[in-house]
Amino acid sequence: MRVVIEPGPLRGEIRAVASKSQAHRLLICAALAERETEIICRETSRDIDATADCLRALGAGITYGGGVFRVLPISVPVPDAYLDCGESGSTLRFLLPVLCALGTGASVKMRGRLPERPLSPLWEELERHGAALSRPEPDVIRVEGRIEGGEYVIAAGVSSQFISGLLLALPLCGGGKINLTGTLESGSYIDITRRALSLFGVGSGFDGSAYTVPAGARYRSPGALEVEGDWSNAAFWLTAHSLGSGLNCTSLNPDSPQGDRAVLELLAEIRSGNAVIDARGVPDLVPVLSVAAAVSPGVTEFVNAGRLRIKESDRIASTAAMLRALGADVTERPEGLEVRGKASLDGGTVDSANDHRIAMSAAVASTICRGSVTVTGAQCVDKSYPAFWDDFQQLGGRVTVTREE
Repeated sequence: MRVVIEPGPLRGEIRAVASKSQAHRLLICAALAERETEIICRETSRDIDATADCLRALGAGITYGGGVFRVLPISVPVPDAYLDCGESGSTLRFLLPVLCALGTGASVKMRGRLPERPLSPLWEELERHGAALSRPEPDVIRVEGRIEGGEYVIAAGVSSQFISGLLLALPLCGGGKINLTGTLESGSYIDITRRALSLFGVGSGFDGSAYTVPAGARYRSPGALEVEGDWSNAAFWLTAHSLGSGLNCTSLNPDSPQGDRAVLELLAEIRSGNAVIDARGVPDLVPVLSVAAAVSPGVTEFVNAGRLRIKESDRIASTAAMLRALGADVTERPEGLEVRGKASLDGGTVDSANDHRIAMSAAVASTICRGSVTVTGAQCVDKSYPAFWDDFQQLGGRVTVTREE
């Protein structure tokens, strides 16, 4: 799908969509609890659906309607299950340890760039604790065996999702400890996991170098709960507002464990000029913050962003390409970007690189461009925000949708 966006600001009020990060975790916890859970989740997406589908494949009874997931937990795991994770890294990395803890054989399908994204050292730690993992096909993981609790060691700088996956698995195998080596990346995402665990009665600890889940911890359903608003997707509307659009984004929790709630502070820093943005804790914000940087005073440096190269696209390269296509002044670095602010952007054609955050960032850029912005592969927003283009139009965005040849 190709969209052509005419330049101009947006106006109106928009409610933040449900947090994809929290929805993944709550669905998994609910599927492992002792009774039914009702999860209010006003929007779903391709990634959230991937987690729900995988849990169904394992034996959970999950229905969705009227903005509510109803989850009947797994009583007996389906043997030799087939799980399709789609392109969702969260689904894969959270459920791989859970599969190993349940001790049911399974085949896990990966799509898009997901087979290229790293699984080490999680893979080795799962095998060290009793699992047997293999790659019968480049895009398939075969899971056998069952892990035990105890002490795990994870390099903290590769992916916080490894740690979250182990935290979700440990209540199923007697508890344990996750010792960290190196510098922790995206620790706020682990905080989201720990919040989800606590809502389901599972305590956890962190002493600065290790996470723990006590022996005897069990998932206990709270009965009903609601997924909070997503700061990551709200960042697109908040950035557009900072660039002159008259937008009000509602349903955001200022006390959320979501690290991307830092977007307001970071936008203020960028707009004041000559900022250095450490992307270690907020990697998903880099594409849209770079749009703000492109029309802000001085130079904005995005540092410690190397992990962006293994996202849905090489997100450092695709962000730089987006900015250049729109007339921005940007230099790509091995671990980040350097963006030199200009008075305005020209417009142009942006290849989304099948990356939802690139497509939505280009749409935000259209609000301050002199000419139209064309986004190819625009359907990729379905990964996290299927209603994005509809919401963009309802806020006054002038969008023409055509099929790509």
